[in-house]
Amino acid sequence: MKITRRPFLADLGMGVTGMALGAMLAEGGHSEHFTPRAKSVIWIFLSGGYSQMETFDPKAALNKYAGMTFDKTPFDNPLNSPLHRKRFRSVPSEEINVRDVYPTIFPMQVGWQKRGESGIEITDWWPHLAQHVDKISFVRNMWTTDNDHAAENQFHTGRHKLDESQPSIGAWAHYGLGSLNENLPRFVVLGGPTRSDTRESIDSLYLGPQHAGIPLALDPKNSLPFALRNADQTLEQQQHEYEVINQLNELTAIEYPEDQSLRARIRAYELAFKMQAAVPESVDFSQETAATIAMYGIDQDATKVAGQRFLAARRLVERGVRFVQVFPSPYGSWDSHQQLKDNHTKLCATVDLPVAGLLQDLKQRGLLDDVIVVFGTEFGRTPGLELRGGANTGRDHHPNGFTIWMAGAGLKQGHVHGATDELGYHALGEGHYVTDLHATVLHLLGLDNRRLEIPGRKRLEIDHGRVIRDVLV
Repeated sequence: MKITRRPFLADLGMGVTGMALGAMLAEGGHSEHFTPRAKSVIWIFLSGGYSQMETFDPKAALNKYAGMTFDKTPFDNPLNSPLHRKRFRSVPSEEINVRDVYPTIFPMQVGWQKRGESGIEITDWWPHLAQHVDKISFVRNMWTTDNDHAAENQFHTGRHKLDESQPSIGAWAHYGLGSLNENLPRFVVLGGPTRSDTRESIDSLYLGPQHAGIPLALDPKNSLPFALRNADQTLEQQQHEYEVINQLNELTAIEYPEDQSLRARIRAYELAFKMQAAVPESVDFSQETAATIAMYGIDQDATKVAGQRFLAARRLVERGVRFVQVFPSPYGSWDSHQQLKDNHTKLCATVDLPVAGLLQDLKQRGLLDDVIVVFGTEFGRTPGLELRGGANTGRDHHPNGFTIWMAGAGLKQGHVHGATDELGYHALGEGHYVTDLHATVLHLLGLDNRRLEIPGRKRLEIDHGRVIRDVLV
């Protein structure tokens, strides 16, 4: 029998490519670079930019010098600091951009006090979280550079809007780690992305689509709307359908062995079939006790949404999901250009009880020994009163200094790292750019951010970040 060149190469390719594809599908991920301290991450993001002063970094000087301009206080004028330019990269031209230069001091809009045995000051808008400060490491000297809400993407990718996009922190964790549960995705998103232009916050870009976050709905009957079996189709029929689709995709993979979208599609069909049972169970709260439901505030209208998402996050990490990214509030909710007091009073009340419940629940189940909780936002708010467009009750965007916190595996408890100046303006010292947070989380997962390199893709020094070692046990 005469064999032509094309079928011969195709048959040869079937063997080589098929083995490579099978290895790729069976591979749980890359091995850790060193012994991990944590297995999973719950990454909580509050969209819009909460005020660092009215949350976790209160400043008495704002009350003492309220109504004065920066240059009338005994402190160095923060606008004259070289840090102001270093940590401020405007997208609009400077001639029309007035952000971050409001010099009249706006007083604190809430009281505060020392909490817990550690005596850490947080504001009165967090009465339930205040009971858990002795479990938390606060980082008060974070900074970033984007002064607009593209900073939501920057917080997750490390890159400014004007730069080339990079994979998100969740995608890097997915890329670097094997699965703890083959029936669930490694990177799950709850409540987001908050809108189409924040897709980068969960995207994987050149790592390949198989490493992107998978948004889940919290309806056990429809948690995976695009993976549900038709009502008139049996499980066996669907399984055979997926087998045929995979065979066709694998044939196509012979001709296009570098097609990452195709490889991701093959993996997606395989995973979708497994997830049809595992995902609905993971977001089904019917087996949870009434006490647990109340702990998360799911039985109250104000806290129900955040509570459901946090409880789902606990259930997912409990079942082996590596990275759960949670958006407890809609896009831009915390953006308080006006009516900051009313805005933050309401929003803190929607998150305070649920996040305190999450920490309590993780602790009582022993999960804080394996899980990291990260709580952050894209930037802070200005110490000065915003006056644009007649506003006089809020604060503008502020990338120069803000606060995040972490709790859980490998982290110090009841600890404060870093500081801003007396007015809450600049992160003091070198401070920590957002990729320092990425490097710290990956380090706790057993990954060295500097070794997560892709052939043909050069990462910048700023992409790697520096581990915040002072918060580590």
